[in-house]
Amino acid sequence: MPSQTKKPKIKINRRQQSAQYFLEQLNNQISMEMMLIPGGDFMMGAPESELNSSDNERPQHQVSVPTFFMGKYPVTQAQWQAIMGNNTSRFKGDKRPVENISWNNAQEFCQRLSQRTGRKYRLPSEAEWEYACRAGTTTPFYFGETITTDLANYRGTDNQEYKWSGSYGEGPKGKYRQETMTVDKFGIANNFGLCDMHGNVWQWCLDHWHDNYQNAPRDGTAWVSEGDSNRRLLRGGSWDYIPINCRSAARYYVNPEIAFNDIGFRIVCSVPRT
Repeated sequence: MPSQTKKPKIKINRRQQSAQYFLEQLNNQISMEMMLIPGGDFMMGAPESELNSSDNERPQHQVSVPTFFMGKYPVTQAQWQAIMGNNTSRFKGDKRPVENISWNNAQEFCQRLSQRTGRKYRLPSEAEWEYACRAGTTTPFYFGETITTDLANYRGTDNQEYKWSGSYGEGPKGKYRQETMTVDKFGIANNFGLCDMHGNVWQWCLDHWHDNYQNAPRDGTAWVSEGDSNRRLLRGGSWDYIPINCRSAARYYVNPEIAFNDIGFRIVCSVPRT
């Protein structure tokens, strides 16, 4: 009888956590959950030992991030519609993330929301985004060493043209849904109560692109000096990208005028109204 190879066990961290938040009411029906991200120190970037990591994610460096609030989910189409009055998304659905959004579009949303609420909303800095995504973890993903398409929406099949793998580490291959999913589809939040930080849509950050972290700020602010202002930061991966792009440390960039159907955004707020 032929021997059978045992599949490696995949360790996924699942824990019940409580988180503080406030609701920003956009109209009578639509609100946004803004989660408290307590300030702290963390190591930003990936160690050389991390599978499929890149030199543009190094050198690892300690960053001190002040307390702020961040949207529990990427901005949804219903939320975008409530503020902007339109919806240019390809994959329609009130609870799906808004996409086909350029960096400039996202900036305009933040400005209008700030004017309506009297509170300062903006895109996160790259350091804030990674700190919030990790939520105290040091693994490639906030739920552990690997990822599956039961936990996030990404390209879980191989790309034959570019020889990209649809699996990460000992994780299995999975689905390639070829579209966005509702932001609460998986219901798996990190320790700060944030969902959809890995996959679904790329998320804009304020920073200019820099090829590495040499001389990067260590106070959590956006790095908008010396870099390329025609390349703005994206984080988190998307439904159309393989799992290595969904890692907490993974970075990408696009021209701020470009809009694709796998690019959305998430907002932050420094101080809530009392």
